[in-house]
Amino acid sequence: MSTHGNGRVLVVSGPSGCGKSTICRRLLEDPRVEFSVSVTTRAKRPGEVDGRDYVFVDKARFREHIEQGDFIEWAEVHGNLYGTLRAPMERATAAGKVFLLEVDVQGGAQLKALGIPGLYLFVAPPDMETLRARLVGRGTDAPESIERRLRKAQEELLAKDKYDRVVVNTDLERALAEVRRLAGLEPGGGI
Repeated sequence: MSTHGNGRVLVVSGPSGCGKSTICRRLLEDPRVEFSVSVTTRAKRPGEVDGRDYVFVDKARFREHIEQGDFIEWAEVHGNLYGTLRAPMERATAAGKVFLLEVDVQGGAQLKALGIPGLYLFVAPPDMETLRARLVGRGTDAPESIERRLRKAQEELLAKDKYDRVVVNTDLERALAEVRRLAGLEPGGGI
């Protein structure tokens, strides 16, 4: 894994429902890992905390960040703007931490194109039937939304070969162990 200073950048992508958010939450139990909190213009959802889940800003403030060169990458997704701030990454890696970015495939491609060194991991479902079952099992999306997510997942799966490694999430604990191993975070390991 490439490093900045003593730390490392870990980029995790994958389709909705593949388990990437759960894996990222579990990685954050390790004090050596710092999460990239994205900036967004979308409305805050119930239970979300500004600065923990996202940094919520209006479009004018987001544009200021763009003009000032504050973002490593940014994108428009479903009419909302999302961006990754550069300064937290630089602070975390200088402190010897793993800086964890959970980004969509578009964001991952942008980071790679910009030459951001790191380990790029793609979390994939074992198959589309399992992914469908996971999305339905969440109980959070209408059927048409699930179908839209499945179509998007098929598109995103085409990008998996652009990542350094693909972790197929057939079993969460095994997938998590594999990500920890690849990131140098296994028990007794060090960065």
